[in-house]
Amino acid sequence: MYQSTLLTLAALIYAFSGGAAGGKILVFPIDGSHWINMKVVIEELHARGHDITVVRPFDSWYIKPESQLYKTITLNFSSGFDEISFGSFVARMLRLRREGASLWKLLVMEHELVNQFYYINKQVVDMLANVFEDQEMMRNLQEAKYEVVLADPAMGAGVLLAHRLGLPLVLNVRWTIQGEAHLAIAPSPLSYVPIPGAKLTDKMTFRERLKNVMYYLFTRWQAWYVSDAIYKPFVHQYFGPDIHYMELFQSADIWLMRNDFTFEFPRPTMPNVVYMSGFQCKPARPLPADLEDFVQSSGEHGVVVMTLGTLVADLPEDITNEIAASFARLPQKVIWRHQGKRPSTLGNNTLLLDWLPQNDLLGHAKTRVFVAHGGTNGIQEAIYHGVPLVGLPLMFDQHDNLFRMEVRGVAKVLDISTVNQENFLEAINTVLHQPSYSTKMQQLSLLHHDQPIPPLQRAVFWIEFVMRHKGASHLRTDSYKMSAVQYYCLDVAALLMGVILMVAVICVTVLKFLWRCLFYRSKLKKE
Repeated sequence: MYQSTLLTLAALIYAFSGGAAGGKILVFPIDGSHWINMKVVIEELHARGHDITVVRPFDSWYIKPESQLYKTITLNFSSGFDEISFGSFVARMLRLRREGASLWKLLVMEHELVNQFYYINKQVVDMLANVFEDQEMMRNLQEAKYEVVLADPAMGAGVLLAHRLGLPLVLNVRWTIQGEAHLAIAPSPLSYVPIPGAKLTDKMTFRERLKNVMYYLFTRWQAWYVSDAIYKPFVHQYFGPDIHYMELFQSADIWLMRNDFTFEFPRPTMPNVVYMSGFQCKPARPLPADLEDFVQSSGEHGVVVMTLGTLVADLPEDITNEIAASFARLPQKVIWRHQGKRPSTLGNNTLLLDWLPQNDLLGHAKTRVFVAHGGTNGIQEAIYHGVPLVGLPLMFDQHDNLFRMEVRGVAKVLDISTVNQENFLEAINTVLHQPSYSTKMQQLSLLHHDQPIPPLQRAVFWIEFVMRHKGASHLRTDSYKMSAVQYYCLDVAALLMGVILMVAVICVTVLKFLWRCLFYRSKLKKE
């Protein structure tokens, strides 16, 4: 026990000490909420003395061209992820969801979603082709002597650039261009590893396993339609015809996963997968005086907080009126991030804000419920502070995220296509007044906090580890280089079956021969 304590203390000291101070890091992020995650890591790396350069397109939405934290390389190309085009896409998706949940509408929404992924990835690849063809830019990148590339593999640009430059690669990841990240790097038996979107747990009946397999096949079709069509020809052109594009993702040195097993169901993992769920969460800071006064005015009833994240500023007018009318019937005070038209049914207990300090409000002692769209950041902050949820998922992974919270008993989830004043109010009152929601969320929060090293420090340690050792190949399996026949030992199974068949044939032949000999001798004796 004494030795174990010393090892733990040594690990803590080493993790918090600057092991690779002053290193040069090239960051290729993704815009939107993904950038908010990446910026947290950048802030910590900057605080530890690293020189950071961020690659951004000229029409970047969230990534500013100037910062005290980093230098920028601004590309004169669009990534297809600008505020106007993406906002238009979000509005179309919300309209489709509000029109109903028929099979036809679901198919139309999936078609819209897949086409949007295709468009954005095509823009990214076209942008990267221009970078690769710009000899001066590539020479400058080579001469900069970066030690590592930090990238988000939900788009392929950072991964491909790292391999083009021959640099170690660390991924800040939840998704790759082919879907949930574990599916690309770790064994994922479909018998107990649910495919995101299927709304299944790790305990499946036969029908649920069938559903899981069907969802997996659908994700393979998506990969063929989007990723194969876009990345295959690009990788064959710039990396060679024998390279499959996913090999470049799978050969990353470290995968910093933005989740953990308070959120994820138990499943196989790999040595170079590092879990850092909640790395962006922090203890709550004091609220601005006017906001603190409003919160304190709630008395014993407390506060309900609502925000729909960075991508959705407001909902359709009819929905906001229904939600506002529900809030008006609560004894609690409500703080709602809303940038659209002021709802006509808004009550005196509801404060509308263009922006709110989400983490600080969730950490406030008077916050009772968090109404959220189900983005990873918001869910992790709710877990960190122990605040139960009312979920209003809109698109992408939000339905799956909130389903995982619902099966843990810490969230009540509504469908945007059917939400109204009555069912919204019922959901909030259920979470407010059934103690199990708060109790189970507090238990989940305790599990999250009970770890030897804070997630952000763990993430930074492994980035610096890769810089110190120029990679982490000893943690990475080369199984991704194997064919399906080799990976599943189908060739070995075929050989063993052949041997068994041959032995069986020999045994049968020998038995037939012996039987004939005995029969022949018996016949001779009778004669």
